[in-house]
Amino acid sequence: MSNKIGRSGLGFARVWHHIDLAEEPRTLGRLASQIAIVLIGKHKPIYHETQDIGDYVVVSNCQYLKTTGNKLTEKTYWSHTTRPGSGKATPMEVVIENHGWGDVLKRAVSKMLPKNNHRWARLDRLKVFDGSEHPYKQNLIAWADEAPKVQKRVEGLKERAKILEDYNKRLAARKL
Repeated sequence: MSNKIGRSGLGFARVWHHIDLAEEPRTLGRLASQIAIVLIGKHKPIYHETQDIGDYVVVSNCQYLKTTGNKLTEKTYWSHTTRPGSGKATPMEVVIENHGWGDVLKRAVSKMLPKNNHRWARLDRLKVFDGSEHPYKQNLIAWADEAPKVQKRVEGLKERAKILEDYNKRLAARKL
């Protein structure tokens, strides 16, 4: 017998989430932590740390990314080849000039993912774009800002189902 009873198989399907940074109030760190949770799959009821069940995330308008304080000038990214004297510090401004705002977001998300064999596969599911145009528009079915609306609708549907069930009970009692 299968362990996937009912609709739990839907939890294994990968969903495409979209985040438009032009309308997003969260800053870099808070946004990166939420993206990491979705890439890992912790928001799903079937989450287990040994499985890679995360979803896809498409981030557009990365040029509107918000940072706090003086991170543009003070934040540095370190790289080292393990040879003596090969350490390099690159300021965030230079990374943005050379690679764009999307690379800054990818680096932040990368640091928040677990350091294991699933890390690179999860990062491959993160798609970042500096503009609003991207080739994944037909795949998007979940928008980050629509979660409260969806939850409210689900509650409304449950309430309707309960009313319909009560009505059917009263109707069945009437016929007896």
